[in-house]
Amino acid sequence: MERLTGLDAGFLYMETPTLHMHTLKISVLDPSTIPGGYTFDRVKEVFAERLHLLPPFRRRLVDVPFRLHHPVWIEDPDFDLDLHVRRVGAPAPGGTREFAELISDIASHQLDRRRPLWEVWVVEGLEGGRVGFVAKMHHSIADGVAAADLLINVLDDAPDAVVDPPAREWRPESVPSRWRLFRDAIAAIVFNLRMLPSLVRRTFSGVRAARRFRGSSEVAPALPFAGPNLPFNAALTAQRTFAMTTLPLSDVRAVKDACGTTLNDVVLAVCAGALREWLLARGLPTDRPLVAGVPVSTREKKGLVLQGNVVSNMFTALRVDLADPIERLRETSRAAKAAKGVHAAMGPQLLANWSEVTPPRPFSWFMRTYSRLHLADRHRPPINLVVSNVPGPRDPLYVAGARLGGIWSVGPILEGIGLNITMWSYLDDLNVGMVACPDAMPDLWTLADLLPAALDELVTAAGVRVARS
Repeated sequence: MERLTGLDAGFLYMETPTLHMHTLKISVLDPSTIPGGYTFDRVKEVFAERLHLLPPFRRRLVDVPFRLHHPVWIEDPDFDLDLHVRRVGAPAPGGTREFAELISDIASHQLDRRRPLWEVWVVEGLEGGRVGFVAKMHHSIADGVAAADLLINVLDDAPDAVVDPPAREWRPESVPSRWRLFRDAIAAIVFNLRMLPSLVRRTFSGVRAARRFRGSSEVAPALPFAGPNLPFNAALTAQRTFAMTTLPLSDVRAVKDACGTTLNDVVLAVCAGALREWLLARGLPTDRPLVAGVPVSTREKKGLVLQGNVVSNMFTALRVDLADPIERLRETSRAAKAAKGVHAAMGPQLLANWSEVTPPRPFSWFMRTYSRLHLADRHRPPINLVVSNVPGPRDPLYVAGARLGGIWSVGPILEGIGLNITMWSYLDDLNVGMVACPDAMPDLWTLADLLPAALDELVTAAGVRVARS
């Protein structure tokens, strides 16, 4: 039995019937090289052989009586792999759009909290005989870094790799008694309350440090609620739309080197360029920057991390108000540096520390009431969108002898923050996954198609030519 951290549990408390807190990991492979050929039963065998490499996949939640404190994980005594690995056919002809249409439907439904919080959908009938995998994991299981490590841990680095058996046999746990859950929760609450005075002092100190940084910064850091109100900054429905595209990572690196910025700066500038064109095509104003939330890992990483969230957020400006692509990149880079300065001054662990003492029932009640009353439609959004960039595997990966051809990922959208753009690198590609609510943003594919054009614009303006294999 293991209690969820406050940050992990917070992703559970945020969830409502229209706000889904799962993430998606999508991959495609060519099964023609699998010894003996592809069968769905063989896929399930592969998962069964590797479950010991995916520790959170056999754990389920147990709530504390009266929801006094965060839930606990236990090794599920009723675990059944057949409830988690599912088979589905892609709509004909099985191209990218049809695959994304199916992913959209998968993304529109919440996970069942009575079981471990994940599903893998095996998608057959894709063009060229390919097979797709859509893994849906609740955010309470893993952040981007942990999800990347889970992927690396379960996949092979060679087509003929052999999986080592588990060091010890997996053992399920019995559900703890209500009395034990209650007693342990009270003890944890008392411990957290003892830490509260120190946390309050550190919070005030962090706020003062952030104000001093803002006063001395050459660029005014982006602030919450400073962005415009855009069509996708609205209350959500349960439906989701997923879109995907791929950018050449070599181009992103070439622009980064030519302009003396970071790779993340180029990613943000590409998003800003695409969003600017999207806004202009709809006659929407581009007279001020958008505010993007950027997840930031706060791990001191040592080895593989296979569960949990150790993450914070920084707020930065996307300069859709600048027409020149190089100026847009440079100002985006300056804004990102300012955002990092504020984030460091506040203290990267502050959000996680406060989440430990957040009472579950009031948090959940507030989120459900906010969602049910569509209050996101009644005020300016705290941020406009989420942009995430996760470094993925640089070497080819294999499943049962078949090489993965691509990996995409996307995180959740929130009430009033109805657009998420997640970039996940694999080999020489930067794969982009995007999710939105179709009622507020029915033309997500238009924005996806604008991203490669925005990168091409930067490549041309920077004067770099990249040789591609």
